[in-house]
Amino acid sequence: MNAITPPPVAALRANIVRHTDKVFDWDAFPSNRGFPELARAQMRYVGAGGSPKVGEVGTLAPQHFTVSLIHKPVGHYAACHAHEIEESFLIINGVLTVGWEQEGEVVEVRLGPKDMILNARDIGHGFRNDGVEPVLMSISVDVGKPQPPRYLYHPKLGVDPVLARAFGAAPGHTIGMDANGAHPLQRHMARCVVRHAEAARVHEDAGFERRIYVGPGGVESDTCRKEMWTIPPGCAVRAFTRDVEDAFMVLEGALTVGWEEAGARAEMELGPRDLVLNPAGRAHWFRNAGHTPVTAWVVVGDALPEAVRYAAA
Repeated sequence: MNAITPPPVAALRANIVRHTDKVFDWDAFPSNRGFPELARAQMRYVGAGGSPKVGEVGTLAPQHFTVSLIHKPVGHYAACHAHEIEESFLIINGVLTVGWEQEGEVVEVRLGPKDMILNARDIGHGFRNDGVEPVLMSISVDVGKPQPPRYLYHPKLGVDPVLARAFGAAPGHTIGMDANGAHPLQRHMARCVVRHAEAARVHEDAGFERRIYVGPGGVESDTCRKEMWTIPPGCAVRAFTRDVEDAFMVLEGALTVGWEEAGARAEMELGPRDLVLNPAGRAHWFRNAGHTPVTAWVVVGDALPEAVRYAAA
């Protein structure tokens, strides 16, 4: 591991992405050009995700995962495709229908705010917005530089638009997610969906709550951990380190984050949809100096059980 230098404010700032400094890219996925029903916009924070637009200025370099926001208008869909690695959809606003396809049959589930699905590797999946408001979601791909998606059903492949919108399913073959269903794909999907209200909770002695989405206690994974943290006003945690990187994206509230090394400290405040990427080995900490709780989406670059013992500051 390279030696870590004291963290001036500029170094911390370089690892923070401000939502207001970014713009949504409506041409992030060239395969959708010419098909307005597929239109969606991407905002890249860490890596490019499924977009070929790697190395964008103002986007942080990925290691074990990518993080982006996706805006999906009402009535639009994403064609069924597969990846070589898992990717998660965390819904922030709106309601999204996600479908998994296998041998011409499709299992669907509707996800609301703070619900998540971890899409399994090499299983065809797509999504559509059947609701009355745009969907905003965070997508995280569990590798730094994913391969291009492999499309199974796409208008450019000559697939009937009605079937494509149903993610490739033949009429009458779309079924709902069911943990006790007869189709193995129903049961597989059910193991990969986390409802916010049902997520396992860990109450830390330092005074905040972790809801486990992916990793030990949540959806099984061998790549990354993903959690939602609730940090009440006045809660502050002493500096801790990891052997891998982690990222905090604030969803609600305002969170002060800091780095320290050899007695030198730097801190900055994150607002809604701002993100900090903390490198492996970097001592970092956080506190809620505000008057309302903070909700943060946290991605960790390995799937090992939590080894950090959080101590109140």
